Amino acid sequence: MNNGDFVNVDGRDIRIEGERNLLELIRKAHIELPTFCYHSDLSVYGACRLCIVDIDGMGVVTSCSTQPKAGMVIRTNTAQLRQMRRIYLELLLANHHQGCATCVKSDRCKLQELAVRMGVTEVRFQTKLEAKPLDTSNPSLVRDPNKCILCGDCVRACEEIQGVGAIDFAYRGAATTVAPAFGKTLSEVACVYCGLCASVCPTGAITPRPQIDRVWQALSDERKTVVVQIAPAVRVALGEMFGLEAGVVTTGKMVAALKMLGFDKVFDTSFAADLTVLEETTEFLGRKTRGERLPQFTSCCPAWVKYAEQFCPELLPHLSSCRSPQQMFGSLAKATLPETLGIEREDLFVVSIMPCTAKKFEAQRPEFQAGGHPDVDAVLTTQEFGKMIKQAGIQFNQLTPESLDLPLGFKTGAGVIFGVTGGVSEAVLRFAYEKLTGVKLDSADFAEVRGPQGVRIRQIKLGDVELKLAIVHGLRNARAVAEDVRAGKADYDFVEVMACPGGCIAGAGQPVSFEQDTTQRRTQGLYDADKTLQLHASQENPYLAQCYSSTLDGIGGRRAHELLHTGYSSRKRVMDEGFSVLDPSGAKALEINVCVGTGCYLRGSQRLLQQLVNYVTDQGLERTVDVRATFCFEACDKGPNVKVGEVVMHRCSFEMVRAELDKQLRQVAA
Repeated sequence: MNNGDFVNVDGRDIRIEGERNLLELIRKAHIELPTFCYHSDLSVYGACRLCIVDIDGMGVVTSCSTQPKAGMVIRTNTAQLRQMRRIYLELLLANHHQGCATCVKSDRCKLQELAVRMGVTEVRFQTKLEAKPLDTSNPSLVRDPNKCILCGDCVRACEEIQGVGAIDFAYRGAATTVAPAFGKTLSEVACVYCGLCASVCPTGAITPRPQIDRVWQALSDERKTVVVQIAPAVRVALGEMFGLEAGVVTTGKMVAALKMLGFDKVFDTSFAADLTVLEETTEFLGRKTRGERLPQFTSCCPAWVKYAEQFCPELLPHLSSCRSPQQMFGSLAKATLPETLGIEREDLFVVSIMPCTAKKFEAQRPEFQAGGHPDVDAVLTTQEFGKMIKQAGIQFNQLTPESLDLPLGFKTGAGVIFGVTGGVSEAVLRFAYEKLTGVKLDSADFAEVRGPQGVRIRQIKLGDVELKLAIVHGLRNARAVAEDVRAGKADYDFVEVMACPGGCIAGAGQPVSFEQDTTQRRTQGLYDADKTLQLHASQENPYLAQCYSSTLDGIGGRRAHELLHTGYSSRKRVMDEGFSVLDPSGAKALEINVCVGTGCYLRGSQRLLQQLVNYVTDQGLERTVDVRATFCFEACDKGPNVKVGEVVMHRCSFEMVRAELDKQLRQVAA
């Protein structure tokens, strides 16, 4: 053995090949050490202590936080290690709400799985658990702090991958918990409802908010005609809930199952994705020709849209005005199907099956309602759909495939690949090429825009026109691209953004998987589905031409804008009145609110706040003036923003605020 290349793991020599820690190297040796807090895409935390190993000369250490060194002799399965792991699990269980039989995560709970695997048959420690209230304040996620094991996965995912930081550790010692800032609910902070926290949570502490009962109720209502749309990414993931490999396309079986459940019509969101391609590409080429509002950012990901509203409001004019495929389908269905099916609009119930938790939030946005009624009435995740199949006792794997209903069930491959990162860009290029050159594509593939990298910059030549694209997944990456655009450092023409790493195929509503290659296999499944279809470009969908002729007044037409487009506006990140920086006791004659949100902070609001505090203190005005820090005036591009009394001031300097303060104090004194 060359000690420069190997470590010894349980008597076997394992070569060091660039692994960043012992855990990765040990897993390469086909030994699956238990972990809660380790995710290869996140920073090392080392809190759960389950991945402990015994190393000669070092003793017991966590393998996730220890780098491999040549000559190490490692043991992973001694009696001491097994006992320690069982004790760690017992301690977690002692402080854990153990309603496992009724927990929504019961069939895929990592705590439960490891307790069984490690042979934990009793909990010898007394439970000292005070029940904490559930957070059901939003339509997308449920947060149950009683089931949290403080692994920190959600905290790191939210900060490191999405750059949002909506939740963090709070308090100390035995009182430590994971919660949104300032004791708020998720709906009152900057959460974008992407659900990445739920994806990485090993227990039921954060889960997608279910709407199964609402859908069952609609299916049981004889007055309702219930139709359903299936998102592209669902077809390559649902099978995992029934023992199939990730990436296996199950569209036909899904249709059969939905018909058995009682849905009257089964359609494909990919039809609406084809619509999105025609509308978005036309909008983009119009902007490109006029040289205005470039780059154009995509708007199909509701988590990204909410992120932009909160963190990048000055870039909202750059977002495509196109609705997402889900919402295009909903508005089109509500506008056309009542007449086609001979029913009243209020008797049509539209259900979406989505890989995404943010879609639940999107469906409830006021922009997507008509007459007080939503275009999409209920959103189920892939997981919820699988549960409904199981509740009905349907043997999914034995079903004979059935076909989708027309016309809203017909799609091209361009609509199908919307579910992967780069898919929207590729679909747009397939249409843009034909529009710019007048020539039909020989090959529909634009493989240049594909790939797993979080940010991909590509230059694509379509005839005489050269386009510069940025394809981004993960909102922290999106923030970096947006900052470059805002600072004038980037000259992109088109930017595709998806919140979930890998795209919709890795959405929080998909079946939970801890396999490293699941995302890759789902991705390949959608590309294979594209290949098996006869048509690969959205403009080739014959039912789109019929739809534009009969309903939408042509691409970009008046009716198309009414049904398929929308607009967005800036949104507060924290729903709060702020807090007093000086002594908050007693009634004050005058109030000063200084925004300390990111946009204003970057423009100097913290320094301005300190100057005001010093001024009020030096002048002895603490009993008269209440200086408060607040979080958003919804004018982030005009910061620092300050409100003195009822006067709102933008782009403030200390001198401006002091002058207004002195003026109002004189008025109070008079």
